Amino acid sequence: MTETSRSEPVVEHPTREERAERGRAARSRTPLSALAEFDTSRRPDPLDLLERQATSRVPELVPVRYGRMAETPFSFYRGAALVMADDLSRGPTTTVLTQLCGDAHMSNFGIFATPERKLTFDINDFDETYPGPFEWDVKRLVTSLVIAARDNGFTGKQQARIARACAAEYRETIARQAERGNLAVWYSHIEPSTELTELRDELDSSMKKRLRKTLEKSRHRDSVQALAKLTEVVDGRRRIISAPPLIVPIEEVLPDADADELYADLHQRLRDYRSTLQWDRRVLLEQFEFVQAARKVVGVGSVGTRAWIFLLRGTGDDDPLFLQAKEAQRSVLSYYVDGPTFANEGERVVNGQRLMQAASDIFLGWQQGPGPDGVRRDFYLRQLRDGKGSAVVEAMTPTGMTLYGRLCGRVLAYGHARSGDRIAIAEYLGSGTEFDDAITAFAIAYAEQNTRDHAALLGAISEGRITARRGI
Repeated sequence: MTETSRSEPVVEHPTREERAERGRAARSRTPLSALAEFDTSRRPDPLDLLERQATSRVPELVPVRYGRMAETPFSFYRGAALVMADDLSRGPTTTVLTQLCGDAHMSNFGIFATPERKLTFDINDFDETYPGPFEWDVKRLVTSLVIAARDNGFTGKQQARIARACAAEYRETIARQAERGNLAVWYSHIEPSTELTELRDELDSSMKKRLRKTLEKSRHRDSVQALAKLTEVVDGRRRIISAPPLIVPIEEVLPDADADELYADLHQRLRDYRSTLQWDRRVLLEQFEFVQAARKVVGVGSVGTRAWIFLLRGTGDDDPLFLQAKEAQRSVLSYYVDGPTFANEGERVVNGQRLMQAASDIFLGWQQGPGPDGVRRDFYLRQLRDGKGSAVVEAMTPTGMTLYGRLCGRVLAYGHARSGDRIAIAEYLGSGTEFDDAITAFAIAYAEQNTRDHAALLGAISEGRITARRGI
């Protein structure tokens, strides 16, 4: 007889019928039709939320973030995960929880290389990952498709068709996963080399060409490619280029710091990070020598958080490894749903990513420590480029966006089925189209609100309330 650890909770194993009953009970409390509701009566000023969020970011980079968000309604939406989390918390929600991506818009899906060096298509951003109601991710994804379709000039009917196809793909995939065994669900994934290629027959010639180009480009995006783009040889030594404010070597970010002390601290931080990796991957990382670090601006919503790149050298300059360290702040979802607290937000990101993704970067790990200002900050690290590729949203046709939305809906369902109760979710969704219709209605209403929020940002920039640096 084995003794149960007092520190570990007893794991329950409800029957299939008990899990299905949870889904039916959730639908009784929150009917599918309620998911269409979007109430703006008690809504705070979204710009207040964004300005509050900016207080924890690098001050000189905040205008760059606003400048990128100001470009289009879709770019605003990409940076407004906090705004939408606040909105979702005020509407009807289910009690069917899963690990959420937290920012599941369509540009946070893409292609990357698995440890087996195969390309896969999956969610690739987990800065906001946190447990919560499954439909929050679905609403974030489907709404992003509607906003992108609006920006591309698609008709209202085309927008609704794209949204409904994505919601239906999610629902149908969850239903299939609910019938499968645990290991089969865990290993479910999409391989672009097969599944995306099979869809080419449904695309026009220009989309087929673009798809081939994306796949080919992804295969060549690695540390060697980054070396050529991000470094130069200075006095016989390989150094990261200086291109402020987007790329700034650490010696320029902290010009008054003692170089030896600075790099001794960075070496220690890398050793701390190394301890979070699997043992075999620690052995691999130890074969690389740390060369230099630089601050690098990334994304839209992430701009202003502290992000660094680390150049490491293997057997020579032609054997590089680029790591990216991104600051992990508290998930925007954690302000609105009950859930765990974390001693290290980087560990939160890494664990959520490993749970939702079919395959994760072999160098995915975390680290924490005080910055030059004495403030403790959390980071997660991964390879800067490892077969990564993403779709060009602005170039999509209605047919292409429909197919892309279906793929995103499918892999989101894979992640939710892997991390949550797929049987309860499937039972809640049912076999009809009521869920598809409700999510589509919500997405269309929220896309209209997002357009108004984007206009409010432009007005605040014009009036001088908000400072923005555009075109960077």
